[in-house]
Amino acid sequence: MKLTIEPWAPEYGAPIDADALAPSDADVDVDVEVAAASWAPLDPAPNNRPAPCVEFVDGVRRIDARVWLTAAGGATRIGICASWAAGITRCQDSDAHITRVEVRRGLFGPGDAPALTTRAGTYVPMAVAGDDVEQLSLGLQQRMGELETLVAAESRSAAEHTLVVLDGPLTGRQSIPGALGYVKTHRVSYLPESVSFVVPRLAPGQRTPIFVTQTSWSRYSWYLRLPGPEGHPWAGIVRCEASADRALAEVRMLADRAALTLPRFASAPHKDPRAPQNLYPIAGLERELRRRLGDAAWIYRALRSAVAAA
Repeated sequence: MKLTIEPWAPEYGAPIDADALAPSDADVDVDVEVAAASWAPLDPAPNNRPAPCVEFVDGVRRIDARVWLTAAGGATRIGICASWAAGITRCQDSDAHITRVEVRRGLFGPGDAPALTTRAGTYVPMAVAGDDVEQLSLGLQQRMGELETLVAAESRSAAEHTLVVLDGPLTGRQSIPGALGYVKTHRVSYLPESVSFVVPRLAPGQRTPIFVTQTSWSRYSWYLRLPGPEGHPWAGIVRCEASADRALAEVRMLADRAALTLPRFASAPHKDPRAPQNLYPIAGLERELRRRLGDAAWIYRALRSAVAAA
């Protein structure tokens, strides 16, 4: 029996859930680019080139405080005060810089929740139907995704050779022109056993053939291996997504361009605890976004002061 240590630091969980290799209940068409019987690792087409400009889009969120909201009649609900941010890092030639950052703050709770003005800014009421932690977190996640879509749609370069990489699934962001969903964590296996054996055989820079996944929405998908230390069969594997509204030839070119471009941004274990999947530009953007959220302890004190004053 061969033992392998997971490269990700334990505090970040693992890129593959315990049940990730179990089959998904999604409808999958694997005969899109290559017939299932001919599936094998693919190298990028020789006529393709790395993207000269890449824009990485990501967001972060943080619960600043949990709050109790008591109505005039005495009914009490739970809410959260939260901050979230989204931004873009543009990499072109040998230069990388953050081109845009947007920060928002909100009070998630019942529809009649008041705005809360603090020294850190105003927490705008955001209505949530329930008050359990999962519903409140989903409300926060939704707002962060909307902000990511906003900054990506408004700031994307018009150059046709710009590769736009959205950290996370493409869900709800399919309308962004040229966008590529970049998924680091695998919760299920979308491929049937007849072709899933191809994923562990991928070499760095190789990808699987493109397939279509249908859940509540349709998208093109493929798996790609990033360079990194040798490990378990799925080490360094990421899944990419593209809008199903795009022509297959265009998606094939996008998949090859991603295979040629993304490996050069793969992180090293001694520099990132989620290497190689947490790409350097994404990691740097996350750090800056968290800094822009402000010091958590100071904001917590500001919230307490604002509530006491009210």
